[in-house]
Amino acid sequence: MTRTPETPLPSPKECRRLREAQSLSQADVAAALGVTRATVRSWENGRTTPRGTNRDAYVRLLTGAEEVTPHQENPAPALVGAATGPVQASPDRAEPAPEPPSETPSASELAPEPDPELGPDPARGPEPELGSELSPEAEPEPLSPSLTPDQAFDALYAFCAPALVRQTYLLTGRRELARESVECAFQLAWHRWPEVAMDRDPAGWVRATAHEFALSPWHRLRPRHRNPEPPPAAPADRALLDVLLQLPPVYRRTLLLYDGVGLDLPETAAETEASTPAAANRLLHAREAVATRLPELAEPKELHRRLAEVASAERLHAAKPTTVRWGGEQRARHWTRAAIAFTVVLIGATTLTLRTAPDHYEPPLAPGATVHGVPPRVAPGPLSAEELALRAKLKGETVSGPERLVPEAG
Repeated sequence: MTRTPETPLPSPKECRRLREAQSLSQADVAAALGVTRATVRSWENGRTTPRGTNRDAYVRLLTGAEEVTPHQENPAPALVGAATGPVQASPDRAEPAPEPPSETPSASELAPEPDPELGPDPARGPEPELGSELSPEAEPEPLSPSLTPDQAFDALYAFCAPALVRQTYLLTGRRELARESVECAFQLAWHRWPEVAMDRDPAGWVRATAHEFALSPWHRLRPRHRNPEPPPAAPADRALLDVLLQLPPVYRRTLLLYDGVGLDLPETAAETEASTPAAANRLLHAREAVATRLPELAEPKELHRRLAEVASAERLHAAKPTTVRWGGEQRARHWTRAAIAFTVVLIGATTLTLRTAPDHYEPPLAPGATVHGVPPRVAPGPLSAEELALRAKLKGETVSGPERLVPEAG
C-alpha cells in the first residue's frame, strides 16, 4: 500500500512570517483550524508539525488560499531585550532536546490535538481569573526596543513573578518557600541574563527553574521545613491543597502545568522531562486522585477555576525587582569571594607543603646493619695505690652517720 505524500510545509520561522504578513494571530489560526493556540505555537516553534488534514489546511491558510477573519489582537510582541539590543521572546516554551529515533510514534503523532480522555485544553475559554493569577499566557504589553538589561529584566519580573509565586505555593504549600524559589530563579536568570534574554521563552525558563528549586528534596533538611505553616482559612481551599500535597511531586507539577498554567501535553512533557504518553498518564492519575477526594472537581474546567481561587486567596506578593537584582549581585559577590578565599588557602597549603617536604630521598637503614661512629663503652680499670689505701681507710672506720663524712682537723 502506498502512502500519499504530505503537503510541503514551510519552515517554522517562515510559517510565523507568513502568519504575521496576513495580520493573523495564533488564536485566529487556531480558531480556523479547530485546534488550540498552544498547538499552533508548537508548530511555529518547530517542536511538532501538523499532519493529515490539519497540515493541508494550515498550508492553505498560510499561503492565502483560505479566507479567515483576522482577530482584533496583534501578534505577540517582544517581551524582553538582550543586553545589546531587543530580542523576540514571545511566551513560547524553549525547544526541548531531540529524542533518539525509535520505532514508536513521535510526540506529535501521539498528541497533536487535545486528548478527548483528558478533556478540553484548559485556560482556553473565557476564564479571566486564571490568566492573571496562575498562567502568564496573557499577551504582554509591547515594550520599547531600546530597553536596557535592567529595564528588560524588571519587565520580565513584573510580568511573571506574581503568577510564579502562586504556582509555587500550590506546588509546596509553603508561602516563604514559594517566594524564595521565585527570587532564586530570577536571581539565577539575572546572573545568566544574556542566555535568558536570547531564549525563545524567558518566562518558561524562569518557571522551570522556580519549580525545580521549590520541589528540591534538600529542603527537608532545613530546620524551618519541619515546622508546618498555617493552612488556608477556607475549608474548601484546605481540602484542595491537602489533596495536591499528597500527590507525588511529578504528578503535582504535571497537573499544575496542564490544568493550572494551561500548557498542552507536549509542552508539559518537555518541562517535566518526560515523554508525552508519560505526562498524559501522570495527568490522568493526578486527576483521578483529586476526583476521588473531591468529586466536585472531576471536571477539568472546575479544577482549573479552583486552582486559581486557592492561589489568589493567599495574597502572596513578590519582592521588588530591584531587590531581587541586588540580592543576585550580592550572592554572586559572596560566591566569588568564597572562591578566591578557597583558592588562596589552597595555594598557601600547597606552598607550605613544598617548603617543609624533604627535597631528596633518604633510604632507610637495612635491618641488622652496623652503626658506625658510636664510641665504645668504657669498663672500670684497676685501682691505683692511693685509691686502695683510701678504700681500706674507709672500711676501717667504725663511725657511722654524718660524722664519717666530716673531715677531721689535722
